[in-house]
Amino acid sequence: MNYQNTLLKTYRKEIWSKFMRGITDYDLIQKGDTIAVCISGGKDSMLLALCFKVLQTFSKIEFNVKYLVMDPGYNEVNRQKIIDNAKDLDIDITIFDSSIFSAINDEEKSPCYRCARMRRGHLYQFAKELGCNKIALGHHYDDVIETIVINMFYGGQMGTMLPRLQSTSNPDMELIRPLTLVRERDIIRWVNHINLTFLKCACPLTEGVNDDELATKSKRQEIKKLIECLAKDNPFLEANIFRSVENVNLNKIMSYYDDDKNVEFLDRFSVGGNDEF
Repeated sequence: MNYQNTLLKTYRKEIWSKFMRGITDYDLIQKGDTIAVCISGGKDSMLLALCFKVLQTFSKIEFNVKYLVMDPGYNEVNRQKIIDNAKDLDIDITIFDSSIFSAINDEEKSPCYRCARMRRGHLYQFAKELGCNKIALGHHYDDVIETIVINMFYGGQMGTMLPRLQSTSNPDMELIRPLTLVRERDIIRWVNHINLTFLKCACPLTEGVNDDELATKSKRQEIKKLIECLAKDNPFLEANIFRSVENVNLNKIMSYYDDDKNVEFLDRFSVGGNDEF
């Protein structure tokens, strides 16, 4: 099978066009960039790697790509699966090892949070050693809207995954998410079409846990199911959630903050109090 043609022809509208729109709308790639495409072995990161492989072939902008696989402690079967899939997709991967899984093995509180932070730190370090100035992650449209709802329900704040942001810990490094506009359902259709099997979750903490059990433990899975349920009665629900962080009217927000200041809605009124109350 010509896997590149599955993007350029079969899923051009659903995946390739939205990938390219994300690249252009969010200005994700500039001339001379060296981009570390981070591959976990899952469907999203493998698709992202293939998209970059195709893009580099046709792009008029000169940029370099490094396909990085960080092994946090995969078992031999999962590691070999990543290697085999990369070979099938003609992706020239570089694997580097870490011991993250063993480091969080005895973690009782928020192991997923700590694991994510450690993985991100290792990726930044290795990408920098290879001369990369950007890291590309495989988060998609559904990840974005789920994050918006999670932040509201469990964080008490408005926020989401940005398509492009500057690293606070590594000032010379940017993080980009080129699949921001690609729907997960279309990625799943693509996976079924090419008939390859990708890693679902190689975390040792979820081994032997089925999808229903995982949903009770994962807030993201819980929110995913909620959105799916509500979208059955409102076909515009998902798009409205996405647009909610694009159409923010600061004059109708109780308060907001950035890195420098906090602004309350009362700041728009004259300063002073009423001692009669």
